[in-house]
Amino acid sequence: MSWNFSTEPEFEQKLEWMRTFVREEIMPLEVADLGPEAFKEVTDGLKQQVKDQGLWAAHLEPELGGGGFGQLKLGLMHEILGASAFAPSIFGNNAPDSGNAELLAIAAHDEQKEKWMKPLLAGELRSCFSMTEPGAGADPTMLTTRAVREGDEYVINGHKWFSSNGSHADFFIVMVVTNPDAEPHERASMIIVPRDTPGVNVLRDIPVMGLSHAAGDKGHAEILYEDVRVPAANLVGEEGQGFMLAQKRLGPGRIHHAMRWLGQGKRAFDMMCERVVTREVKGSTLAQKQMIQDMVATSKAELEAARLLTLQAAWKMDQGGTKNALTDIAIIKFWGAQVLFNVIDRAIQVHGSLGITGDLPLEEMYRNARSARIYDGPDEVHKVTVARRVLRDYEPHPVPSEHIPTRTEEAQKKFAQYLEAAS
Repeated sequence: MSWNFSTEPEFEQKLEWMRTFVREEIMPLEVADLGPEAFKEVTDGLKQQVKDQGLWAAHLEPELGGGGFGQLKLGLMHEILGASAFAPSIFGNNAPDSGNAELLAIAAHDEQKEKWMKPLLAGELRSCFSMTEPGAGADPTMLTTRAVREGDEYVINGHKWFSSNGSHADFFIVMVVTNPDAEPHERASMIIVPRDTPGVNVLRDIPVMGLSHAAGDKGHAEILYEDVRVPAANLVGEEGQGFMLAQKRLGPGRIHHAMRWLGQGKRAFDMMCERVVTREVKGSTLAQKQMIQDMVATSKAELEAARLLTLQAAWKMDQGGTKNALTDIAIIKFWGAQVLFNVIDRAIQVHGSLGITGDLPLEEMYRNARSARIYDGPDEVHKVTVARRVLRDYEPHPVPSEHIPTRTEEAQKKFAQYLEAAS
């Protein structure tokens, strides 16, 4: 199989504009401490500049107001945006809104797109993906929230938590069980629930590690759905398609996460390298200490490996869709999250006491990195997925296929005439 990760010069120019824009216009917002009104005024102007460049909501097709860039180009963009928590929303592709918009683009009917997706893309609405339950986390086949069809309505009852954006979303995409007697992966469906629907009770925001108040993150809501009635027309796709749609939504999202982690990891790596060439200890800089050199070399290798793995997954998705890259997506989820954590940890170590203070962004980055190993599926689940998919290609051999005595006997039979001639 041939591989091609190249992009045209015109897109490279867009990426260079993004690098400068994020560094000079967005990153200063991290420390400006603007009030809500001033922050909105500034970011509205920045969003317009992004739109003028044709980079707004680039994850969707042009007819939907996006750039239609494909996963490889999106990955390269997210690598740049990952440097700052503010950048994704200014480019119109922040989670969970970007994933929800992609989901609606795939499965919503025309009326749903007009009512929910287009305003979401325009930044006029916020959304929430409400799937995880107290008794069902990484395994969506264990969901218990029910939606029962009554005439032209669904009646929803259930308990959700870690519903990102839930406390300030205008609508929820809720994963519910509509067909309890079906096969496990065909039991669930997705239904749009407007926030002001009677029976939608946002109980609280659950504070989590890595929460960024500066970026407008209010946590992950715990929600109780009690006799919530919505029109049957709010069903996204068909009944029983919930699991399949969730996979289509989460696949691209994991690539985007992994590339954003690279942007964050590169920022920590740059801080580490700057520190080691500056700090002097016992007559020489840290850069001249072999243990520090090991940290730098290992971090560089891990980041480059993670980057290539992620771009390969993105390229495979562009060639054949999510199914074509399931193993690759699972690999980058656990590998990328671990690399991010490793690099930030080393950057903190070389900064010493300064690294764990609020005078540098490293301590906040460290908290964010730790949570990356859990959301969108914990590392262990993705490792199981990779192992199972890899092992499908192998068969048991009572005698190892590389057993030398057996191979020798077979080789002697294969080349018997030559061996006899030689003797």
